Amino acid sequence: MLEEKKPKSWLKSVSAFANGMGGSLFFGIDDDGVVRGLDDLQRDCEIISSKIRDYMDPLPEVEMIPHRIDGHDVLQLKVYCGNYSPYYYVGNGQRVAFVRVGDESLQASAEQMVRLVLKGSNRTFDSLHTAYDIENHSFSILANAFVKRTAQVWNQKYLLSFGLVTNHGTLTNAGALFADDCPLWQSRLYCTRWEGVTKSDAINDAEFTGNVLMLLREAMNFVKSNTKRGWEKLPDSRKNKPEYAERAVLETMVNHFIHRDYTVMGGEVHVDIYDDRLVVTSPGGMYNGMLIQDLDIEEVSSERRNPILANVMAQLDYMEKRGSGLTRICNETKALDGYKEELKPIFKSTPTQFQTIIFASSAEPNVGDDVGDVSETKLTERQVKIIEIIKESNTISGRQMSEILSVSQRTVERDISKLKKMGVLKRKGEDNAGFWIILK
Repeated sequence: MLEEKKPKSWLKSVSAFANGMGGSLFFGIDDDGVVRGLDDLQRDCEIISSKIRDYMDPLPEVEMIPHRIDGHDVLQLKVYCGNYSPYYYVGNGQRVAFVRVGDESLQASAEQMVRLVLKGSNRTFDSLHTAYDIENHSFSILANAFVKRTAQVWNQKYLLSFGLVTNHGTLTNAGALFADDCPLWQSRLYCTRWEGVTKSDAINDAEFTGNVLMLLREAMNFVKSNTKRGWEKLPDSRKNKPEYAERAVLETMVNHFIHRDYTVMGGEVHVDIYDDRLVVTSPGGMYNGMLIQDLDIEEVSSERRNPILANVMAQLDYMEKRGSGLTRICNETKALDGYKEELKPIFKSTPTQFQTIIFASSAEPNVGDDVGDVSETKLTERQVKIIEIIKESNTISGRQMSEILSVSQRTVERDISKLKKMGVLKRKGEDNAGFWIILK
């Protein structure tokens, strides 16, 4: 029945549908799905129209569709996805916007309100202009990645065409995320290798802040350094059998950095590695408000919360311009030797976060005849490059190494500190006049 004296009970769903993907309310059907019918269909239509005019701001686009079912009158109130969100319920001294979460209509949080305002103004977080002047920021990491991955010459004009800078010479939020010294502190990454299959004791951990490409590289390096590569002994050689398909891990990381919600100021991407699985978690649920576990992965379309970031990553060949990354994660995992159906990746979401779980192909350290630790070297790929650079010039500075490696100086200093603790590297003399000694 129509709750005439308690319009908020159903108008909150009108608000949620208009703020989301749209939806329908059916009057004349009870909670058990039994058709009861309405006594006066025309009167109910008039009341619904009146309540929407009185209590909704702005007015959502709706359609009232009568149905005749088993001799009973049923009314469908169809609410269309709105272009001018937030759509508020205004009444009883309240002005509240609602959003749809699963099968509930809940009051929008402060962060959800920011997203609704952006949606209503036809803008996204990554397109917003900042006060950061392009003259104070460089893009060598982006330029080097572009040349390496596309085999094309980098042109500074791409910054404007990609949407990273404005015509007035300031950065957009996307530009700030791709700047070498990213000024957006919520662009962070936490990585932890846990002992066992639960969050007990941490074997290794790292924290990174800054440029999104640098975070992607650090995430991949951490995974490579903290997972094992099994192998199968062949007659004349051996075949590597990694725990995780590298392309699936890369696709996962790209998805979480690109589709995460950067309006969550206290949020960051988390990479947690256990003995049997790798878990990546980022702020922000599904962009359309739905729950990923309720959907068929094969049918999930690619909806981009940060279209500028996604476009740049596509230009760098980190992601395809079409299709869903979730399907590719599943396909790449299936192609891994030793795949079983129980190893199929799992995707979970809530209104505030998204999580990808990839299972290790084997819990065994190796699959060969020899017994021993066949994990990858303790040195990351970048740390090996640092050693190689020092071999060529043992007086090189941390700043010079950061330019060669296209990472921040803080990142180089962090790696050097680890190399010292591992007994690989030693510094002799003053910072300005000293030199490096490679111990082993």
